[in-house]
Amino acid sequence: MIPPPFDYHAPASVADALKLLTSLGDEAKLLAGGHSLLPMMKLRFAQPAHLIDLNKIAELQGIREDGGVIVIGAMTRENDLIDSPLLAAKVPLLPEVARQIADPQVRNRGTIGGDIAHGDPANDHPAVAIALDATFVLTGPKGSREVKADAFYHGMYATELAADEILTAIRIKPFAPGTGYAYTKLKRKTGDWTTAGAAVVMTMSAGKVASVRIGLTNLGPAALRAREAEAALTGKAPDAAAIAAAAQAAMAICDPAEDLRGNRDYKLAMAGEMLRRALKQAAARCG
Repeated sequence: MIPPPFDYHAPASVADALKLLTSLGDEAKLLAGGHSLLPMMKLRFAQPAHLIDLNKIAELQGIREDGGVIVIGAMTRENDLIDSPLLAAKVPLLPEVARQIADPQVRNRGTIGGDIAHGDPANDHPAVAIALDATFVLTGPKGSREVKADAFYHGMYATELAADEILTAIRIKPFAPGTGYAYTKLKRKTGDWTTAGAAVVMTMSAGKVASVRIGLTNLGPAALRAREAEAALTGKAPDAAAIAAAAQAAMAICDPAEDLRGNRDYKLAMAGEMLRRALKQAAARCG
Protein backbone atom coordinates (compact mmCIF):
# COMPACT_ATOMS: atom_id res chain seq x y z
CA MET A 1 0.00 0.00 0.00
CA ILE A 2 0.98 3.64 -0.42
CA PRO A 3 1.11 5.91 2.67
CA PRO A 4 -1.30 8.85 2.86
CA PRO A 5 0.11 12.29 1.92
CA PHE A 6 2.48 13.97 4.37
CA ASP A 7 4.87 16.93 4.54
CA TYR A 8 8.56 16.09 4.77
CA HIS A 9 11.04 18.01 6.95
CA ALA A 10 14.82 17.47 7.14
CA PRO A 11 16.27 19.64 9.93
CA ALA A 12 20.06 20.01 10.20
CA SER A 13 20.23 20.33 13.99
CA VAL A 14 18.55 19.01 17.12
CA ALA A 15 17.36 22.55 17.90
CA ASP A 16 15.62 22.80 14.53
CA ALA A 17 14.08 19.35 14.95
CA LEU A 18 12.71 20.30 18.36
CA LYS A 19 11.21 23.50 16.98
CA LEU A 20 9.39 21.46 14.33
CA LEU A 21 8.30 18.83 16.83
CA THR A 22 6.95 21.49 19.21
CA SER A 23 5.14 23.51 16.55
CA LEU A 24 3.64 20.53 14.69
CA GLY A 25 2.60 18.61 17.81
CA ASP A 26 0.71 15.34 17.45
CA GLU A 27 0.62 15.70 13.67
CA ALA A 28 4.37 14.92 13.42
CA LYS A 29 6.46 11.77 13.69
CA LEU A 30 10.24 11.44 13.92
CA LEU A 31 11.94 9.36 11.22
CA ALA A 32 15.15 7.48 12.06
CA GLY A 33 15.91 4.29 10.10
CA GLY A 34 12.25 3.95 9.14
CA HIS A 35 11.98 0.17 9.50
CA SER A 36 9.12 0.43 11.97
CA LEU A 37 7.37 3.67 11.02
CA LEU A 38 7.27 3.35 7.22
CA PRO A 39 5.60 -0.10 7.16
CA MET A 40 3.01 1.18 9.63
CA MET A 41 2.35 4.15 7.35
CA LYS A 42 1.96 1.90 4.32
CA LEU A 43 -0.62 -0.14 6.20
CA ARG A 44 -2.33 3.09 7.36
CA PHE A 45 -1.77 2.14 11.01
CA ALA A 46 0.13 5.42 11.33
CA GLN A 47 -0.93 8.51 9.37
CA PRO A 48 1.26 11.46 10.40
CA ALA A 49 0.73 14.70 8.54
CA HIS A 50 4.43 15.54 8.95
CA LEU A 51 7.64 13.48 8.97
CA ILE A 52 10.71 14.96 10.67
CA ASP A 53 13.75 13.16 9.25
CA LEU A 54 16.68 13.05 11.70
CA ASN A 55 19.19 11.60 9.25
CA LYS A 56 20.88 14.92 8.38
CA ILE A 57 21.64 15.85 11.99
CA ALA A 58 25.37 15.22 12.39
CA GLU A 59 25.34 15.71 16.18
CA LEU A 60 23.11 12.63 16.54
CA GLN A 61 25.71 10.36 14.94
CA GLY A 62 28.98 8.83 16.08
CA ILE A 63 30.64 6.94 18.91
CA ARG A 64 33.08 8.56 21.32
CA GLU A 65 34.46 8.35 24.85
CA ASP A 66 33.74 11.34 27.08
CA GLY A 67 34.89 11.48 30.68
CA GLY A 68 35.27 7.73 30.92
CA VAL A 69 31.81 7.04 29.45
CA ILE A 70 31.00 5.72 25.98
CA VAL A 71 28.56 8.06 24.22
CA ILE A 72 26.66 6.81 21.16
CA GLY A 73 24.58 9.19 19.07
CA ALA A 74 21.02 7.99 18.67
CA MET A 75 21.25 8.05 14.85
CA THR A 76 24.34 5.83 14.81
CA ARG A 77 23.68 2.88 12.49
CA GLU A 78 23.99 -0.79 13.37
CA ASN A 79 26.92 -1.26 10.98
CA ASP A 80 28.75 1.60 12.73
CA LEU A 81 28.42 -0.32 16.00
CA ILE A 82 29.88 -3.40 14.31
CA ASP A 83 32.81 -1.46 12.82
CA SER A 84 33.69 0.59 15.93
CA PRO A 85 37.16 -0.16 17.40
CA LEU A 86 36.14 1.74 20.54
CA LEU A 87 33.13 -0.50 21.18
CA ALA A 88 35.13 -3.63 20.34
CA ALA A 89 37.60 -2.66 23.05
CA LYS A 90 35.30 -1.15 25.69
CA VAL A 91 31.73 -2.54 25.23
CA PRO A 92 32.08 -5.61 22.96
CA LEU A 93 28.53 -6.79 23.65
CA LEU A 94 27.12 -4.04 21.40
CA PRO A 95 28.87 -5.03 18.14
CA GLU A 96 28.05 -8.66 18.91
CA VAL A 97 24.36 -7.79 19.23
CA ALA A 98 24.35 -5.63 16.10
CA ARG A 99 25.69 -8.53 14.05
CA GLN A 100 22.62 -10.55 15.06
CA ILE A 101 20.11 -7.93 13.92
CA ALA A 102 18.24 -8.67 10.69
CA ASP A 103 20.41 -8.55 7.55
CA PRO A 104 23.04 -6.23 5.97
CA GLN A 105 20.44 -4.02 4.32
CA VAL A 106 18.69 -3.36 7.62
CA ARG A 107 21.98 -2.86 9.47
CA ASN A 108 23.08 -0.29 6.88
CA ARG A 109 20.01 1.82 7.58
CA GLY A 110 18.73 0.92 11.05
CA THR A 111 19.81 3.04 14.02
CA ILE A 112 20.38 2.18 17.66
CA GLY A 113 18.21 5.09 18.78
CA GLY A 114 15.29 4.13 16.59
CA ASP A 115 15.43 0.57 17.91
CA ILE A 116 15.47 1.83 21.50
CA ALA A 117 12.91 4.65 21.27
CA HIS A 118 10.22 2.71 19.41
CA GLY A 119 9.37 0.68 22.49
CA ASP A 120 8.80 -2.58 20.62
CA PRO A 121 9.40 -5.52 23.00
CA ALA A 122 10.76 -7.58 20.08
CA ASN A 123 13.59 -5.12 19.37
CA ASP A 124 17.01 -6.27 20.58
CA HIS A 125 18.64 -3.11 21.95
CA PRO A 126 16.20 -2.41 24.82
CA ALA A 127 17.04 -5.60 26.77
CA VAL A 128 20.73 -5.20 25.93
CA ALA A 129 20.66 -1.59 27.19
CA ILE A 130 19.10 -2.82 30.44
CA ALA A 131 21.86 -5.41 30.87
CA LEU A 132 24.48 -2.72 30.15
CA ASP A 133 22.90 -0.34 32.70
CA ALA A 134 22.77 2.24 29.92
CA THR A 135 21.52 5.79 30.33
CA PHE A 136 19.39 7.48 27.68
CA VAL A 137 19.69 11.22 27.04
CA LEU A 138 16.29 12.74 26.21
CA THR A 139 16.32 16.28 24.83
CA GLY A 140 13.33 18.61 24.72
CA PRO A 141 12.54 22.33 24.57
CA LYS A 142 13.57 22.77 28.22
CA GLY A 143 16.88 20.96 27.88
CA SER A 144 18.15 17.42 28.39
CA ARG A 145 17.48 14.80 31.03
CA GLU A 146 18.87 11.34 31.63
CA VAL A 147 16.82 8.19 32.18
CA LYS A 148 18.13 4.72 33.01
CA ALA A 149 17.26 2.01 30.50
CA ASP A 150 15.38 -0.08 33.06
CA ALA A 151 13.13 2.91 33.88
CA PHE A 152 12.49 3.93 30.26
CA TYR A 153 9.99 1.24 29.18
CA HIS A 154 6.42 1.35 30.48
CA GLY A 155 4.70 -1.12 28.13
CA MET A 156 4.25 -1.97 24.48
CA TYR A 157 5.27 1.12 22.47
CA ALA A 158 5.03 3.14 25.71
CA THR A 159 8.21 4.80 26.96
CA GLU A 160 9.44 7.63 29.13
CA LEU A 161 10.08 9.75 26.01
CA ALA A 162 7.71 12.73 26.00
CA ALA A 163 5.92 13.85 22.84
CA ASP A 164 8.20 16.91 22.52
CA GLU A 165 11.46 15.07 23.24
CA ILE A 166 14.09 13.36 21.09
CA LEU A 167 16.37 10.53 22.19
CA THR A 168 19.75 12.08 21.40
CA ALA A 169 22.36 9.76 22.94
CA ILE A 170 23.03 6.53 24.78
CA ARG A 171 25.65 6.57 27.57
CA ILE A 172 27.36 3.37 28.73
CA LYS A 173 30.22 2.74 31.15
CA PRO A 174 33.06 0.70 29.62
CA PHE A 175 33.39 -2.86 30.84
CA ALA A 176 35.66 -3.44 33.80
CA PRO A 177 38.49 -5.91 33.13
CA GLY A 178 37.24 -9.50 33.23
CA THR A 179 33.59 -8.67 32.51
CA GLY A 180 31.62 -11.49 30.89
CA TYR A 181 28.81 -10.81 28.47
CA ALA A 182 26.43 -12.53 26.06
CA TYR A 183 23.27 -12.07 24.04
CA THR A 184 21.45 -15.19 22.90
CA LYS A 185 18.20 -15.19 21.00
CA LEU A 186 15.92 -17.51 19.09
CA LYS A 187 14.43 -16.48 15.74
CA ARG A 188 12.85 -18.46 12.93
CA LYS A 189 14.97 -17.03 10.13
CA THR A 190 17.23 -14.15 9.21
CA GLY A 191 15.32 -10.89 9.43
CA ASP A 192 12.57 -12.23 11.70
CA TRP A 193 11.73 -10.79 15.10
CA THR A 194 13.23 -12.43 18.15
CA THR A 195 11.05 -15.17 19.64
CA ALA A 196 12.92 -15.02 22.95
CA GLY A 197 16.23 -13.43 23.90
CA ALA A 198 18.46 -12.87 26.92
CA ALA A 199 21.24 -10.32 27.50
CA VAL A 200 23.74 -10.82 30.33
CA VAL A 201 26.58 -8.72 31.73
CA MET A 202 28.50 -10.40 34.59
CA THR A 203 31.55 -9.99 36.80
CA MET A 204 33.05 -12.67 39.05
CA SER A 205 35.33 -12.74 42.08
CA ALA A 206 36.93 -15.83 43.60
CA GLY A 207 34.82 -18.11 41.40
CA LYS A 208 31.50 -16.52 42.39
CA VAL A 209 29.22 -14.05 40.66
CA ALA A 210 30.01 -10.60 42.01
CA SER A 211 27.47 -8.76 39.87
CA VAL A 212 25.08 -9.61 37.07
CA ARG A 213 22.44 -7.77 35.05
CA ILE A 214 19.91 -9.59 32.88
CA GLY A 215 17.61 -8.18 30.20
CA LEU A 216 14.95 -10.21 28.36
CA THR A 217 13.65 -9.62 24.82
CA ASN A 218 10.06 -10.16 23.60
CA LEU A 219 8.92 -11.94 26.74
CA GLY A 220 6.48 -9.31 27.98
CA PRO A 221 4.85 -6.05 26.88
CA ALA A 222 8.27 -4.38 27.18
CA ALA A 223 11.89 -5.40 27.64
CA LEU A 224 12.27 -6.94 31.10
CA ARG A 225 14.96 -6.74 33.75
CA ALA A 226 15.14 -10.10 35.55
CA ARG A 227 16.02 -8.87 39.04
CA GLU A 228 14.99 -12.10 40.77
CA ALA A 229 17.23 -14.08 38.43
CA GLU A 230 20.10 -11.70 39.20
CA ALA A 231 19.56 -12.22 42.92
CA ALA A 232 19.52 -16.00 42.47
CA LEU A 233 23.03 -15.87 40.98
CA THR A 234 24.79 -13.15 42.96
CA GLY A 235 27.29 -14.55 45.45
CA LYS A 236 27.12 -18.05 44.00
CA ALA A 237 29.29 -20.05 41.65
CA PRO A 238 27.64 -20.10 38.19
CA ASP A 239 27.16 -23.85 38.23
CA ALA A 240 24.27 -25.82 36.74
CA ALA A 241 22.11 -25.50 39.86
CA ALA A 242 22.55 -21.72 40.17
CA ILE A 243 21.93 -21.18 36.47
CA ALA A 244 18.81 -23.37 36.58
CA ALA A 245 17.49 -21.38 39.55
CA ALA A 246 18.13 -18.12 37.71
CA ALA A 247 16.34 -19.43 34.62
CA GLN A 248 13.29 -20.41 36.68
CA ALA A 249 13.23 -16.99 38.34
CA ALA A 250 13.40 -15.27 34.96
CA MET A 251 10.63 -17.43 33.49
CA ALA A 252 8.39 -16.47 36.41
CA ILE A 253 8.30 -12.80 35.35
CA CYS A 254 7.72 -13.47 31.65
CA ASP A 255 4.36 -12.88 29.99
CA PRO A 256 4.91 -13.59 26.29
CA ALA A 257 2.20 -13.02 23.71
CA GLU A 258 1.13 -16.02 21.65
CA ASP A 259 1.66 -15.65 17.90
CA LEU A 260 2.93 -17.57 14.89
CA ARG A 261 6.31 -17.95 16.59
CA GLY A 262 4.87 -20.07 19.38
CA ASN A 263 2.42 -20.40 22.24
CA ARG A 264 2.99 -19.21 25.79
CA ASP A 265 4.48 -22.48 27.11
CA TYR A 266 6.92 -22.74 24.24
CA LYS A 267 8.09 -19.15 24.64
CA LEU A 268 8.52 -19.56 28.39
CA ALA A 269 10.64 -22.66 27.80
CA MET A 270 12.73 -20.75 25.27
CA ALA A 271 13.15 -17.87 27.71
CA GLY A 272 14.73 -20.27 30.18
CA GLU A 273 16.90 -21.88 27.51
CA MET A 274 18.16 -18.59 26.06
CA LEU A 275 19.06 -17.34 29.54
CA ARG A 276 20.87 -20.56 30.45
CA ARG A 277 22.95 -20.27 27.29
CA ALA A 278 23.70 -16.60 27.86
CA LEU A 279 24.72 -17.16 31.47
CA LYS A 280 27.06 -20.00 30.55
CA GLN A 281 28.67 -17.94 27.80
CA ALA A 282 29.03 -14.84 29.99
CA ALA A 283 30.55 -16.89 32.83
CA ALA A 284 33.03 -18.47 30.43
CA ARG A 285 34.16 -15.02 29.32
CA CYS A 286 34.81 -13.76 32.85
CA GLY A 287 38.47 -13.77 33.65
